[in-house]
Amino acid sequence: MTDKGRTNTVGAADGTSGVGRKSATLVLAFMAVGVVYGDIGTSPLYAFKQSFGPAYGLGLTPANVLGILSLIFWSLIIVVSIKYLSFVVRADNRGEGGMLALMALVVPNLQNRKMVPVVTMLALFGASLLYGDGMITPAISVLSATEGLHEVSSRFDPFVIPLAIGILVGLFIMQSRGTHSIGKIFAPIMITWFITIAFLGVLQILREPYVLKALWPGEAVSFFVRNESRGFFVLGAVFLAITGAEALYADMGHFGRRPIRLAWFALVLPCLVLNYFGQGALLLRDSAAVASPFFRMAPSWALIPLVILSTAATVIASQAIISGAFSLTWQAIQMGFLPRLHISHTSGEERGQVYIGVVNWVLMVACILLVLTFRTSEHLAIIYGVAVTTDMVFTTLLITACARTKWQWSLPLVLSVGALLLAVDIPFWFANLAKVPQGGWVPLVIAFCIFLPMLAWKKGRELLSSIIDRRILPVEDAIAMIAQSKAIRVPGVAVFMSRDMRDTPPTLLHNLKHNKVVHERVVLLTIRTSERPTVPSRERLTSHDLGSGFLRVVIEYGFTDQVDVPSSLRYCMMDGKPLDLARTTYFLGRETLIVRPNTPILEGIWKHLFVMMSRNAESAMTFFRLPPRRVVELGAQIEI
Repeated sequence: MTDKGRTNTVGAADGTSGVGRKSATLVLAFMAVGVVYGDIGTSPLYAFKQSFGPAYGLGLTPANVLGILSLIFWSLIIVVSIKYLSFVVRADNRGEGGMLALMALVVPNLQNRKMVPVVTMLALFGASLLYGDGMITPAISVLSATEGLHEVSSRFDPFVIPLAIGILVGLFIMQSRGTHSIGKIFAPIMITWFITIAFLGVLQILREPYVLKALWPGEAVSFFVRNESRGFFVLGAVFLAITGAEALYADMGHFGRRPIRLAWFALVLPCLVLNYFGQGALLLRDSAAVASPFFRMAPSWALIPLVILSTAATVIASQAIISGAFSLTWQAIQMGFLPRLHISHTSGEERGQVYIGVVNWVLMVACILLVLTFRTSEHLAIIYGVAVTTDMVFTTLLITACARTKWQWSLPLVLSVGALLLAVDIPFWFANLAKVPQGGWVPLVIAFCIFLPMLAWKKGRELLSSIIDRRILPVEDAIAMIAQSKAIRVPGVAVFMSRDMRDTPPTLLHNLKHNKVVHERVVLLTIRTSERPTVPSRERLTSHDLGSGFLRVVIEYGFTDQVDVPSSLRYCMMDGKPLDLARTTYFLGRETLIVRPNTPILEGIWKHLFVMMSRNAESAMTFFRLPPRRVVELGAQIEI
């Protein structure tokens, strides 16, 4: 999941025809290589090696080498090629993918409304898992690349960890500049990477073609028969070869299904298979190479260039997951699951490119702590995979719900497909859950620390809404009351923010009570977040004349759209004329929240968390991009 433009790219891939459509698909497939496949593309650095790590106690025999290779190959085919690229990507929310987009696709179609909280919590926790992945992926990717210096010379050993930390710090510092410019070089670097790892693999396969026997699925079956429970737990390491598969769905809205599929089958999959089989061929000839099979495939003169290329590839893989965390946070804010945060839009040309400072620095500190704590990619690999496999299980549950509710599949078909998908996911999941005592709890704790504030914010907003609703006056009654009161009407336009289009904004009544005036033109404005990812600018605003100089306006944004109220109000007409925005005053409410005394402990925890988040949220003025000199804030104290 990254922050590339959405609407335009998808349209380019799907909306043209003939030669133009093919060209657009090829261009998008080229770009997808640089953005979508960075994570899974750098897995050869550590995945195959980790399968023979001491944590699993697997003997380094030819049969086990072939068995591991067969498991990796068929995992790539079944999980990535079949599950994600043939089935999951069909569930697009107007071209957009990802956990929150899938939730928005399922919830409106649920006939049993009691399932809405269940689906929402699954989606929220699944989305929270991305943050754990966003901390571990940069740490393990960059560290595994710099560990290639061990193969160059032992003199570089003391510099591996400091160099990895330096690269991570530089990577996070660059985030505020956006990925628009550096993104242009992602694809050429990653294509060079894939061609290089394929070439290294081919050289080894030619020397030991016997390794191709691993293409036969019987080798995977024989592996389990020989190793029994030990063979099952090694799936936790095999899974490292497919981490990043979930990004295919999350990034679908950026490039479209066809370009992502083309990039996978035409380049990424063949190159990955050749490299893994090359590592296996090397181990069949030289068991000592197990310490670093990826780098030992290369001749000594190529080690330093390969370390440099590996580092560049892992930085790109890290960039994708970091910007994905920004995009996810932005979507969660838009959908009402997180408070307003300061967001910088790093591109004026492409929608969705955002930078969120607090997320960036938390990720950076967490990555550095992970590197300093675990110190090797082998140790980091132990905790890697728990978050991703859990996310994949949740995706399967939601996608089957989508098949039943949105696509109207028959219940037997839904159960059959769901059972088949879970039959693949659950063994990987259980094998990774076995890592929890050794450190696999880290990404789960991280996810819970994100999930709890999301849940507290959602419950808090619902509670606050119910309290305010008890004090709300219907807008028709308010207009009649104002007409009878003979309040002074002053020149200009006043915009009052309202949660519900049927109710009177409390700020309007407070202004009338304290200032004894009403503007000649009053706009009662409600902001809504659509279940669509984007809403075209000219389709966002709808209005209804209420009479007596009052206008009800609703502005609808997609959950990936940039909110800009003054820009949207340009399309607002009143009495046949556009609003004079230069003479417009915006009235905002600011609630001071207080938790009631003697609140039960558990209830008090989430309420205090909600109050803290409310106090530290970005102001509505900044979030809605209102001109500071034209904003009036009216406060109120509310007990929750």
